[in-house]
Amino acid sequence: MPNKILKLSTLAILIAGASQASAAVYTIVPVDQNSTLKDQPYFDNAQSGAPLEYSSTGIQDSGTDASCFTADCTTEAYNVTSKASRGTEGTPIADTTPYNQNSQDITTQSQLRYYCENNLGYGICDSWADNQFFGRDYSENDVWNGQGLGGLQKKQAAWINGYHSNTQGLVDGIPTTSFASTIAGYDGTQKEYLGSIVANTTDSIVKGAVGTDFVYGITSSALFENATGKPRAFSKRGFVNVNDKSVQLAPVTTSNELVSNMGQTQANAAVAMKDGNLLVVGSSSYAPSFYAQDRDGKFREDTNKLPNVDDILKDSSKGLDFNKLKQCAISPSNNLYANWECQFSTFANEAAFWIVDANGTKTSIAASAITAGSGDNRAGLAVIDKDNEALSFQASAQAVALKGDDTPIAVGYSTADVRDDFYAMQATYFTPKDSSLASWTATPIPGLNIKPGDDRDFTYTMANGVNSSSVIVGDAKGNGTKPQRAFIYQVGQGNAKFFDQLAPSLFFKDSNSNAAAINNNGQVVGWVDAEASNGAEARHRAFTYINGTAQGPLTTGGAWMLDDLTNDGGAANSVANSYRIMNATGINNAGVISATAFYCAGGYENLSQLASCNGDEQQVVVKLVPKNTDAVIQPRAKDEDEPYKRSGGSLGILALTALGFIGFRRRK
Repeated sequence: MPNKILKLSTLAILIAGASQASAAVYTIVPVDQNSTLKDQPYFDNAQSGAPLEYSSTGIQDSGTDASCFTADCTTEAYNVTSKASRGTEGTPIADTTPYNQNSQDITTQSQLRYYCENNLGYGICDSWADNQFFGRDYSENDVWNGQGLGGLQKKQAAWINGYHSNTQGLVDGIPTTSFASTIAGYDGTQKEYLGSIVANTTDSIVKGAVGTDFVYGITSSALFENATGKPRAFSKRGFVNVNDKSVQLAPVTTSNELVSNMGQTQANAAVAMKDGNLLVVGSSSYAPSFYAQDRDGKFREDTNKLPNVDDILKDSSKGLDFNKLKQCAISPSNNLYANWECQFSTFANEAAFWIVDANGTKTSIAASAITAGSGDNRAGLAVIDKDNEALSFQASAQAVALKGDDTPIAVGYSTADVRDDFYAMQATYFTPKDSSLASWTATPIPGLNIKPGDDRDFTYTMANGVNSSSVIVGDAKGNGTKPQRAFIYQVGQGNAKFFDQLAPSLFFKDSNSNAAAINNNGQVVGWVDAEASNGAEARHRAFTYINGTAQGPLTTGGAWMLDDLTNDGGAANSVANSYRIMNATGINNAGVISATAFYCAGGYENLSQLASCNGDEQQVVVKLVPKNTDAVIQPRAKDEDEPYKRSGGSLGILALTALGFIGFRRRK
């Protein structure tokens, strides 16, 4: 440690005497990390104090504010939304279906491994699956002892073992509660059978903030306790918090008692309408997907959606019976919360829209974006694929924007029957048929079609962001070992284009990438692989791409790693060099970016992008605020270059001598 301190101090002095460095384009603003999860009980008292992992989810909208590239912005402006996690989620709460797999059958450790092997291509899928199932830091010598943090097994075993919160939604680091934390927030027809509510058992995520009034996100039900077990009312529901009120976004109108009580919804994005009301977009269940009719009218059942009890509890005397799960759909009036099986219900989901006013009143619930057929049909498709009972109809709106005429456009995905071969989730945009917003048209994004057969290019495609000019960004997930490719599309202009074609120097061949958001100035943010994977998950780095007019020093058509745009060319122990920006999750029209970063106290060993941290490296949330300055972009040194080689100046003979004496430790 003394050697390291000496090295950093000496370098700081030397570099301070060198020529003036170029200023960074963005100021890095750390976001407070005040999740109360660390103070809540856990399965073992020793686990309660385990360090939490923080991830950004979005940035507060900037309203009519000017761009920070042309007007000075305070670092305090605009809240960042995020989540804190104790450990792995197993199946992420933000996904309409686990890992965006239409089959919804990722319910066991072996199915997690199968998903990894066939979709991620890691050479470490055994370890990955174990961590997702048993939790972070699980005991390899005794996987069933419950010492892992988080994990799918704990969710599934909650009926028997109880549960403690694993994720918590935050706004600028402050925990956010929702309707799900108190019994008064529940209103299902079978509420009386739930039992008594158990504190500190919800999982939640805040997806965004609009203005100073609205916050929205997704929460699980709390755990309850009754005479038969410990049920949840539902797996997840969207919510909107406004003026000290928390609004539950229940499933769209349905006569199905299982759906209305246990069906899931999601609030994925929102925008303030011209009248000040909030338009929320997301998804809503409309029918069970484990037992339903196909297009021939035949009832089909997918038994893989109910795990064997031995996959959840070791040496348990209790069983799980698919026939009992089927009764949850056939005879839901027989008390949905008296049977463990009902907790494993899965659903077909459709894109859904809600309007909430400033008083916390849902002024309307818009109809599905999918043209309804008869009964449970959507877009002419039955709930379950007639040739594969594992596949069901799925659609979701993931983002929304107001066009120049104040009419909304939403984007996400919907189901298409690919040449009568299989149900597939395809990137889609949704537009209202009239000003009532009661009916919407779903249009597939061209150039992203999924082909039939085992050699198809994509397993699914999804739109993640849209701006007022109807420019859409998203991802196309490669089939098998093929990469996930970020795309951009202008409505009405040809086909979607891939970033690995638009900026091949940044998006190298076969790199994975994600385009998360785009603002009204045409600036895109997301992440891209920073290195080849070599059989493991590659390290990601956040990027930005300018599809519209230049933003400060960022020119039209240019793409940059945000690490380069936060580089001030300073010493290794500078604030700028204490962070590596892993993932950009949102950008508002002022150009402020929400991001997840790695933080190394005291700075990384050198200025290069993949430099090592000798101390503790933490995953944190940051805000990137553009500087109203004529900064000259100075890329970080490449890993094979001398880390402190800088343009625009030299270190001089004393500095070079000292650097040669100290030496540099290369990244392993």
